[in-house]
Amino acid sequence: MWRTRDPAATERMKTGVRALGIAESYRGSSSTLGGAVVRASRVVDGFVFGRCTVGGSDATAAVVEMVDRLDRADVRYLCCSGIALAWFNVLDLYRLHDETGLPVLSISYEASPGLETAIREAFDDPDTVADRLATYEAQPARRRLTVNDESVYVRSVGIDDGEADDVIHAFTPEGGRPEPLRVARLAASAADEFGRSA
Repeated sequence: MWRTRDPAATERMKTGVRALGIAESYRGSSSTLGGAVVRASRVVDGFVFGRCTVGGSDATAAVVEMVDRLDRADVRYLCCSGIALAWFNVLDLYRLHDETGLPVLSISYEASPGLETAIREAFDDPDTVADRLATYEAQPARRRLTVNDESVYVRSVGIDDGEADDVIHAFTPEGGRPEPLRVARLAASAADEFGRSA
């Protein structure tokens, strides 16, 4: 089941409402996480950066730490690019919601049969596989949503489906990638490149 673009969503979402988008860029053993605070009006008014381990299990803690360090009471939503950062460093959306107090949306852009097989193939250690799968399988199911004639896949915690869809519509003026995540991805890539050249 999915909803198509709702033209009134942007009107219902006040232009000053802010979302924090989290995206990554990685090469090697660590991933640079970029966080961008973006208003529904498309104005960017804050950045925060962090790191997590490629193939590790610290992505959730890293995002919580970024939100804490940002210390922005005006951020209303937390949007994450995908559910498995940095080579299956799986995000726990429920923990993100509990520890930040923010509604959490995880947005991905491709249809997928799921990550179970990929996780099993990526790790040799049975305990590592079990831990990853336990976190992954505990997350809410993905829903397909059509935005600007493009499909995105949404998981959300701490927010009902209708409001989550409105948030995505309001923060996606064109294409299928919400602006907080588009800007966060650019910021993460630039920070990663700078960090490796410094």
